[in-house]
Amino acid sequence: MKAIVGGTSLLDSSLFGEWDERNIQTPHGEVQVRQAGGFAFLQRHGRKKVPPHVINHHANIWALKTIGATAVMAINSVGSMKIALKPGSFVIPNDFMAPWVIPTFFNSQMRFTIPSLDPALSGTLRNLCEQLGLHVTWGGVYAQTLGPRFETKAEINFLRKYADIVGMTMASEATLSAECGIPYASLCSVDNYANGIARKPLTMQEVEDNVRSNRDTIELLIGTLLGADIPS
Repeated sequence: MKAIVGGTSLLDSSLFGEWDERNIQTPHGEVQVRQAGGFAFLQRHGRKKVPPHVINHHANIWALKTIGATAVMAINSVGSMKIALKPGSFVIPNDFMAPWVIPTFFNSQMRFTIPSLDPALSGTLRNLCEQLGLHVTWGGVYAQTLGPRFETKAEINFLRKYADIVGMTMASEATLSAECGIPYASLCSVDNYANGIARKPLTMQEVEDNVRSNRDTIELLIGTLLGADIPS
């Protein structure tokens, strides 16, 4: 079972409307998953479309483990901290940082995990992007912040020294997936320049417009992904 995890860019998508719906009970809460063939789709924000800082990552990843997911391919919306990474493009990161609160399944166990993004899955996403002629940047560091507010200019000025893109969800998912032994890769949709990067001040209208603009491209890529040979 290959899992696709989507976020704000797929909140109103009808792409998975005909897939079978399952409610998965986990020790961390109930999760809705849609399935078709050998694929599953999970909307990280859930039915109630909760904001990023209260997403139940524990329940989401546990649900994917429960249905037997052998790979997780995530779509993550990000802000660019580099002028060369323009809104409307895509980044497949090869590393991430989250030097603050990060979730774990091992609160009461002495267990350690070396987090990573899976090279083979990342390569599959890269090949699909190139096949579709999408502008994709191969490699880069994703920095995760807490949300729900966007980062201050000072925070971005600090983070851009160590990372290329910034978001609020991927590091949590990748870490919990690693703890469950599930390979994880992400295709990051650059929806805006981070606060203070461009001369023009960042506005929420700009972010929302770019999310809508990128949605069709993301749906095209997922449709191609469903017919691809994906490593387990």
